[in-house]
Amino acid sequence: MAKTKSAMRRKETMYGYIFVMPWIIGFLAFTAGPLLFSLFASFTNYNITSQMDFVGTENYQGLFTEDGLFWTSLWNTLYYVLFSVPLTTIGAIFLSALLNQDVPGIRVFRTLYYLPAVLSGVGVYLLWMQLLDPGTGMINLVLGWLGIDGPNWLFDPAWTKPSLIFMKLWSVGGAMLLYLASMQGVSKTLYEAAEIDGANTFRKFFHITLPMITPVIFFDVVTSLIGGFQIFQEAYVMSSNGEGGPANSLLFYNLYMWRQAFENFNMGYAMAMSWILFIIVFILTMINLKLAPRWVHYEGGDNR
Repeated sequence: MAKTKSAMRRKETMYGYIFVMPWIIGFLAFTAGPLLFSLFASFTNYNITSQMDFVGTENYQGLFTEDGLFWTSLWNTLYYVLFSVPLTTIGAIFLSALLNQDVPGIRVFRTLYYLPAVLSGVGVYLLWMQLLDPGTGMINLVLGWLGIDGPNWLFDPAWTKPSLIFMKLWSVGGAMLLYLASMQGVSKTLYEAAEIDGANTFRKFFHITLPMITPVIFFDVVTSLIGGFQIFQEAYVMSSNGEGGPANSLLFYNLYMWRQAFENFNMGYAMAMSWILFIIVFILTMINLKLAPRWVHYEGGDNR
């Protein structure tokens, strides 16, 4: 009997490995393999075509000690992440709270606010380039009606990154939908108990709604943080010739890495940049995970 059970377990294990084998092959071929190759290539002078000589830490030393554009691109990316992540998170929560009302036509408003999240990226960027045009753009036109002299937006180094952050706020519909679903999942009995205790709308929001949706806030912050460090398309499409101008104010980290890899064919150098970015994002994600138990609350009181 024991031998029969043992044979059945081995048979089930074999079938299990057969079923997961396509995923394992895909992971090794398209994820783990390229990942290890990029790590090795970051210590070489790999240029895609002929060179791949081992140069040790020369690429990393050059980034930190000789390449001023590396620090410029890193600063631009940190600036974008520092402002876009909190603002988009707060904006999505505020918008979802407004749309979490039982009023006539609310579904129409929910659909309208969600639509920007499903529009094509490049098409949206071209649209915003027209809206932000300092001479003929609609935004400066409206500001002019209010007696405000609009800035040069994408043509002024001081306003280029705020322009992209402003554009990012327009497309918070995806996060808004997550928060809206989370808010609608909060137990009504909690609000009823708070009303009996005399809590007003603001107290119910800050002491019930916000704590109960903190798992979704945590998820949104982590994914937005990772996505913010990967910003590329916006700068490539909206800056002059995709160079990150004016005055390198839109030279984000991924754009500079792309230029090193596919314009200068300095692939080893670009792979060193990719691993530095991986380490930065990994450290920030681990910090978020470490701090999460202090402010993320799950139903039932388990903060883990």
